[in-house]
Amino acid sequence: MLGAAGAILASTFGQLGTASAKASFESPYTLTQTYNAALRLVRVDLGLTVTERDPSAAYILFDYKSTESGRRVAAGSIEMLEAGRAVKVVVQLGQMPRYHEQVMSDALAKKLRDEYGEPAPRGNQHEVTDAGADGGPAP
Repeated sequence: MLGAAGAILASTFGQLGTASAKASFESPYTLTQTYNAALRLVRVDLGLTVTERDPSAAYILFDYKSTESGRRVAAGSIEMLEAGRAVKVVVQLGQMPRYHEQVMSDALAKKLRDEYGEPAPRGNQHEVTDAGADGGPAP
């Protein structure tokens, strides 16, 4: 009896989790490259309507439609944040199962590789250079 109640509870919480789920990855490309590829993915490749975008804040809001949801539209967003040697990308599709977000994240990662090739090495902006053995000026 208790086992059945636990299974129902787990199932309920699992379903609630899909609405607030998100997929993320770290892009080794620049913020500009990542933003531009994300915008092209949403508008051109997927043919979705962009409702708001801001390149300086690095986010895109759009209406997401999937073939399995019929005419239902879900709010979607892609947010990008500079994170040292990478750009953190977060994809959220409200009211859709998480795998939709993961598919979109994977498509963006592939698009970046296909369009820009191997990413250029990005130095850590907080790297400390060695001043030498004694820390004094070179002779």
